[in-house]
Amino acid sequence: MTDRAIPETEPPFAGAQSPIRLRTLVRLRWVAVFGQALAVVFVSLGLGFKMPLQACLAVIALSAWVNVFLSLRWRAGQMMSVRTAGILLAYDIAQLALLLFLTGGIENPFAFLFLVPVTVSATSLNGRWTIGLTAMAFVLVTLLANFHMPLPWKEQDDFKLPLTYTAGMWIAVICGIGFSVIYARRMAEESRIMSNALAATELVLAREQRLSALDGLAAAAAHELGTPLATIALVAKELKREMPKNFSHADDIDLLISQTARCREILTQLSDREKADDEIFGHVKLEALLEDLVAPLRGSDVQIEIHCQDSGDASEPVLKRNPGLAYGLSNILANAIDFAKVLVVVEARWTHSSITLQVRDDGPGFDQSIIDRLGDPYVTTRPGYDGTPEPNENGRHEGMGLGLFIAKTLLERSGATVSLGNAVPPAHGAVVTLTWHRQAIDLGLQPAKKLDPSPSQLH
Repeated sequence: MTDRAIPETEPPFAGAQSPIRLRTLVRLRWVAVFGQALAVVFVSLGLGFKMPLQACLAVIALSAWVNVFLSLRWRAGQMMSVRTAGILLAYDIAQLALLLFLTGGIENPFAFLFLVPVTVSATSLNGRWTIGLTAMAFVLVTLLANFHMPLPWKEQDDFKLPLTYTAGMWIAVICGIGFSVIYARRMAEESRIMSNALAATELVLAREQRLSALDGLAAAAAHELGTPLATIALVAKELKREMPKNFSHADDIDLLISQTARCREILTQLSDREKADDEIFGHVKLEALLEDLVAPLRGSDVQIEIHCQDSGDASEPVLKRNPGLAYGLSNILANAIDFAKVLVVVEARWTHSSITLQVRDDGPGFDQSIIDRLGDPYVTTRPGYDGTPEPNENGRHEGMGLGLFIAKTLLERSGATVSLGNAVPPAHGAVVTLTWHRQAIDLGLQPAKKLDPSPSQLH
């Protein structure tokens, strides 16, 4: 038995892809087929209610044949296009409407199943298809409320539901469909936004990690290049010794020797960097860290002031150089400078138990229309909120609303509590307050690692 051929081009699946695999809708439809068949057979044969059994089974069999065709024609794991998924969901709505038409219309308790295909559309397809399928469901539900075959019931009883109850069922189904679509759509959109924003955060972290990894590469390069440079210096000195006193290229030889010596000094610093990372470069006091972050931002029309003070006799915190912490603080400082008029104040305070860092500017402050959503992804008042950053009049790219989200995420990972707000009137400007538990971030308070005893100490 040979494997069935899979065509290379599959037009029904061309176009923008949806996040739905073919097997997902096929499996859901199989569940619907077996459930519908069981319900129809039980009502007709088990309860003995009068109903068009053959017509109902024919409608259910059509869905089964659609599933068989899809399974034979295309790979089950293939991602469907938005158009194909929309058409299949539209078929499911139409098939359910036809089955309900044969079994009492809106009076049938299973009318609530209209919620399933429109909810799948709301979570997986674009707004155009979701609106279209929802409108289709509304129209069919309204038609079923007025046109349908009798509800299956015992032959000797003339059962008829009151008009008020039927109207209530119609309103309930319509409201259920509308609420499910809005809720599912909103939740799916929030999930997609958070997923995209977290992916951007991971890219930033990966970039910072690559920058940190350059230290190790630089140290390796220093070790590898040491020998060739020593050889070059030796050969240059030998050439200088052997050449005549009035040789025309004597200055060039001296320059070559001096530059070789300079290269060796640079490589020596790089090779010692790895040792310095552990004790000197890797640890930094809070004020020195702030100065390092502020230094590249000075030189504009905005003045930056740093104030550090302790409460009582607490010593100045000693922090570990953390790329995520540095990126988060730099982003907040850069935002403050962008919106400030003439002054940005960075104030650091610490006690025996906590460290507080506050960044204030004299700008307009945070917009009241978005202040409750600050720190969420894609929230910004700058141009480019629609996802296409545009350069401003100074030629700089404006943000997409991810910078503050990434900064807040990185700072919270370091253990900070981030508070965003505006200055109390009559003062004005934005205020960002960061608070850490000192024990969690101050290397000076963390217990030193115990060294394993050497064999000589065990005896």
